[in-house]
Amino acid sequence: MWWRRLFHRSESEAELEKELRFHLDQHAGDLIARGHSPAEARRRARLALGGPEQVKEGCRDARGTRWLEELLQDLRYGARAMSKNPAFTIAALLTLALGIGANTAIFSVVNAVLLRPLPYPEPARLVTPVGEKNDPGARTVVSYPDFLDWRDQTQALERVAAYTQSSMLLRRGEAEPELISGANVTADLFPLLRVRTALGRAFTREEDKPGAAPVILISHDVWRNRFNADPGVIGQPLNRGAAGSAIVVGVLPEGFVFPAQSIRTDYLRPLAPSLGEWAERRGAFSLRVLARLKQGATAGQAEAEMRVIGDRLERQYPDAGSRLGTRFVSLHESVVGGVRAPLLVLLGAVGLLLLVACANVGNLLLARAASRHREIAVRTALGASRLRVVRQLLTESVLLSLAGAGLGVPLAVWGVRLIVGGAGVALPRLTDVSPDGRVTAFTIAVTGLTGVAFGLAPALQASRVELHEALKEGERGASAGAARARLRAALVVSEVALSLVLLAGAGLLLKSFVRLRGVDPGFDARRVLTTALSLSKTKYPGTEQRRAHFAEIVERVRAVPGVESAAAIYPLPFGGAESSNSFLVLGREAPPPGDRPSANYRAVSHDYFRVMRMSLARGRAFTEHDGEGAPPVVIVNETFARRFLPGRDPLGERVVIERAGGGRDVQEPREIVGVVGDVRHAGLDEEAGPEFYVPYSQAPESYMSVVVRTAVDNPAGIGVGVRDAIRAADAGQYVPAVRPMTELVAESVAHRRFGALLTGLFAALALSLASVGIYGVTSYTVTQRRHEIGIRMALGAQPRDVLRLVVGQGSRQLLAGLGIGLALSLAATRVLAGMLYHVTPTDPVTFALVTLALSSVALLACYLPARRATKVDPLIALRYE
Repeated sequence: MWWRRLFHRSESEAELEKELRFHLDQHAGDLIARGHSPAEARRRARLALGGPEQVKEGCRDARGTRWLEELLQDLRYGARAMSKNPAFTIAALLTLALGIGANTAIFSVVNAVLLRPLPYPEPARLVTPVGEKNDPGARTVVSYPDFLDWRDQTQALERVAAYTQSSMLLRRGEAEPELISGANVTADLFPLLRVRTALGRAFTREEDKPGAAPVILISHDVWRNRFNADPGVIGQPLNRGAAGSAIVVGVLPEGFVFPAQSIRTDYLRPLAPSLGEWAERRGAFSLRVLARLKQGATAGQAEAEMRVIGDRLERQYPDAGSRLGTRFVSLHESVVGGVRAPLLVLLGAVGLLLLVACANVGNLLLARAASRHREIAVRTALGASRLRVVRQLLTESVLLSLAGAGLGVPLAVWGVRLIVGGAGVALPRLTDVSPDGRVTAFTIAVTGLTGVAFGLAPALQASRVELHEALKEGERGASAGAARARLRAALVVSEVALSLVLLAGAGLLLKSFVRLRGVDPGFDARRVLTTALSLSKTKYPGTEQRRAHFAEIVERVRAVPGVESAAAIYPLPFGGAESSNSFLVLGREAPPPGDRPSANYRAVSHDYFRVMRMSLARGRAFTEHDGEGAPPVVIVNETFARRFLPGRDPLGERVVIERAGGGRDVQEPREIVGVVGDVRHAGLDEEAGPEFYVPYSQAPESYMSVVVRTAVDNPAGIGVGVRDAIRAADAGQYVPAVRPMTELVAESVAHRRFGALLTGLFAALALSLASVGIYGVTSYTVTQRRHEIGIRMALGAQPRDVLRLVVGQGSRQLLAGLGIGLALSLAATRVLAGMLYHVTPTDPVTFALVTLALSSVALLACYLPARRATKVDPLIALRYE
């Protein structure tokens, strides 16, 4: 070659020759890309580089910055190549934007919920008790007296705090009262969490005693929005309406949330004054506990110590049923443990979607590389090494991936907003979703790996050229060889297999959700409205006053036009609250307090079963005669009768319900007068447990939910009349939104709907990408074999023979992908076992349907270009060749 005469064969001169080859290669490649012939490109490149001495001097000057020059030139060349093929670029960018955007959105949620540490100092030392499945008697909630003994006797825990979540009305002047949510906490919570107030101070142990003057801390948002960030709010009374006022002693730090799974915390107030008479009851188990381990202590040590304290309290108070035996887990685990598996499944699903997108773009690159075969051959002839060609093609792939990420990030932002604001599912810590260093690093890593993943194989394949044949055969040299055809087929098989895995998982989740929605909750939620009411203990301090007021409310609501009947209940089905009480069956030996059975307690007005259309299996329902002076009665559900009274007639049996409210620690015996069908109070996916119902008039509560059955199919318009009727009974009564009961039922399965729909969306996108990929590969194959098809038809082949030839090739790839996909699906769907409801992870019907759906779409994608191949005119095809 002409440049070899310029240098002697020393090592340094060899390096200069390498530099020269690089410059010739780059300049000639640019000229070819602009439309010049290879010969003209070589001539112009030599002229542009000047004489030998200029070349030699230029190479020396550029040696220190060669890597940067190469990168910039590769990027410029890649950008020009992308702009010259807009159809390819748009298809690839949209595909990558979907894959990268979806991955970034889901990872942002996973990062905020699962990976980001709790916003407290040293969160790893924060623990909370959880129950053991094999020890149902062990309590995860404690009474206030038990908590005080536990706090004073522990050695393994640095601090222990107790709390309950609560809500209250915030009133300012004549404005509409606002219901705000917060928690009643012990004073030890602040040093335990190491929280410093933004303004003022935290309350003290002296202020956290029964009967102490009411004080309160308000959140930073309440201080800013309701008090205009006035520093003078400290020491001022906060009007809580009929509940009286509380002195503001501090403002919580901005963004502070407690408990950690809460969406927001508007206030904190002392626990003990809020308990009233329950502060003295050792048997009133209602308090959640949070603790901080001492430095060097382990959760196992704290568990052992807690059991010792629990045994000591049981011996000291044998009638209280005190049991603390359970285990400790980190606070983070208790918050996110229930959503870890569904979120990881979603992350895996979106990862599969990205792999399908990579395979799709890889096939596009293979097809594009065929048209650049001659260009790559010329560059190789000019001295470009195979590594240099691969690097250039990979640079183009990464550039394409970066552009796809640029489009995908806005999609990710939109997706996160959809999940946070419109998904209809309450994920813990979802308000913490925001971009941070981890999300940024993830997006960069996914972008880079994606560019390499879909670009490496096509680059390696495209860089393998036979110069003599490529330059001699012209355009025919661009036809795919056997190796390239095998690679294209492998990518199609991968797309089919990965799509089938996604479709199988989505199919199982959707079938599970459909079955769950078909579950009978035990009542008819259609045409039922409900709202929750809390009576002021200051305005209605006695049981008789509460009984009379709720009776008046029910009567007024029943008189609203369009209302068929009305009733009251506590706790409401699907309302999120539960009340479990231990009991004794008279005539049987009483077990020890800690081992007594328990059932869910419901207080209802006499018309409740008729309003909810619950089935009465035996006996009778309550009547208006089951009042305060009547004999105590109770109605149990079928699970109660089956579990605790097997083989016996439950009617006439007498039970003693302990700690059932009404100001009495132990009630008198109640006769079972009826048995009703089971109701799934906690959720459609939760089996009904044992329950008993008592007449509200015999055990009044201060908190009840009103349920209303209407005479119209769309009861939403009657809600205004219901609110007005309640306020007519008490103008100062706060009435929250009146909601259809069907909404509460739907919300109980919102997390399953969220997972099923999102996985289904990813599966649908993967199916679309796979079908487009199969169509593209088949179309490209038809184009490349046009000459062959023309010869076959000229020799007598019929259109059906051509159709069989093209579809048969696609069918073989489809069958291979289905076989691999089924094997992968059978293994992968086992991780869904805990998320399915009455559906096995290997459900044959689901697998058959998704396989049929994928096969139909894939065969259609093969058929369309095959049908076009049957219309090839042999004379035109042969003349063109």
